[in-house]
Amino acid sequence: MQIGRSYVIPVRFVILMWIAFLLNYLTPFNFALLGIYPRTFRGLSGILFAPLIHGGLLHILSNTFPMLFLGLVLFLFYDRIAEKVFFQGYLYTNILVWIFARPAYHIGASGLIYCLASFLIFFGLLRNDLKSIIISILILLLYGGLVYGIMPVQPGVSWESHLLGGVVGFGLASALHKVRKVRSTG
Repeated sequence: MQIGRSYVIPVRFVILMWIAFLLNYLTPFNFALLGIYPRTFRGLSGILFAPLIHGGLLHILSNTFPMLFLGLVLFLFYDRIAEKVFFQGYLYTNILVWIFARPAYHIGASGLIYCLASFLIFFGLLRNDLKSIIISILILLLYGGLVYGIMPVQPGVSWESHLLGGVVGFGLASALHKVRKVRSTG
């Protein structure tokens, strides 16, 4: 297993999140304005930037550790399809938020986190091989509580990002579960 290489994209992504967070803190510009504001021209930039922007220290911390862990699991065990899952999950989730979410600024990486968790859970169940099922059960045990985040119960939380990320993760798992070789050898 090559844990070091598996961390490259998730760690770089988290570093970008923290750079954006520090710049937001150190400058007078409100980075939340670069978030997704659905169905508006100004909100289109959020498709690229929203997952990098966080509203506070607790928000970024609550996204940092799941991003690192889920990213590591994805890239470690499914390295041949991991980039596709990560980047398509990022893009498709944010596009769907722009199309379907309520009018508000949507920021944070939780949509991508929900996508990765959903992918890892459903991929194992659909693939039906022992290693993938074990990974699926592990993620379900650790992140099964995420299901509560898809309900509109917390004001100021983009439950739409959570729900749509979960849907995208399921879609990617459905599309990729028959790929024969998902792990490089060596």
